[in-house]
Amino acid sequence: MTTSSEKLVVVTGASTGIGRATAEELARRGFHVLAGVRGNPDAIRARGIEPVLLDITVPEQVAALAERVATRPLHALVNNAGIQVNAPVETLPLDEWRHVFEVNLFGHIAVTQALLPNLRNGRVVNISSVGGKVAMPTYGAYAGAKFALEAVSDALRREGVRVVVVEPGGVRTEMATRGIATANNLAAAMTPEQSARYGTMVLAINNLMAEGTGAGVTAGQAAEVIAKAVTTRAPRTRYTVGRDAALITLLTRVLSDRALDQVIAARLKRSERQHARGATDDLAASGLQRFPGCFGER
Repeated sequence: MTTSSEKLVVVTGASTGIGRATAEELARRGFHVLAGVRGNPDAIRARGIEPVLLDITVPEQVAALAERVATRPLHALVNNAGIQVNAPVETLPLDEWRHVFEVNLFGHIAVTQALLPNLRNGRVVNISSVGGKVAMPTYGAYAGAKFALEAVSDALRREGVRVVVVEPGGVRTEMATRGIATANNLAAAMTPEQSARYGTMVLAINNLMAEGTGAGVTAGQAAEVIAKAVTTRAPRTRYTVGRDAALITLLTRVLSDRALDQVIAARLKRSERQHARGATDDLAASGLQRFPGCFGER
């Protein structure tokens, strides 16, 4: 239980990756963190960290979290939970589309609605993505949910709620590995015609995802940016995480849609050629050359 002197923060999706690193960083800074986990709570239990069983798509667990904090004001809610599912728009089953939006959008809205009565003097920190700024091939569902989360964040802010959006690029966590495995499973279910049309593209995107994640920042570095969003007295409305995210955000502002399409297509073709001959990307250290392989962040 918290003491009267501790500020209370909720972090969803705190079992691994950015969520766990954020919970640990905020606890180090003296906050009492309610860390939402779906698995073994003892894996993250530590001084200043109180694990709570939380699948943000399960209404009963969201209600239990709201009851846990009902008598205490919250300093911040960090909406971090998320999944990555990649497949071409044509081939991704509608049930998968709905699942991505349930976790990456509607679950965050459910938690936010439940906790807003305790956040009147606090803030909401939504962990979006550079994928909330530009939608890559096979990222339709993931980017669609992130674009929507950005829009919801804007609406909330204009309704009088203090909202900060954090947009990571490549971050070295398990999320990209899981995303690649999911993408391969979905690709295996494509029809022969779909495989002929999209198979090379899926492989190129998977390669870029692996490269971008491997060259990305650590979860701890991402957590420091999120902690800044939580603790700064007058935070910006948006923070990027990593050089690649900052660069891609800039490109979306200065390039036309057609020009951005050409940059993406050229990068995919380069990846296809490199991996066809077994080469590595000798320009991976450059933010521009990592683009667009940097959307797996948790």
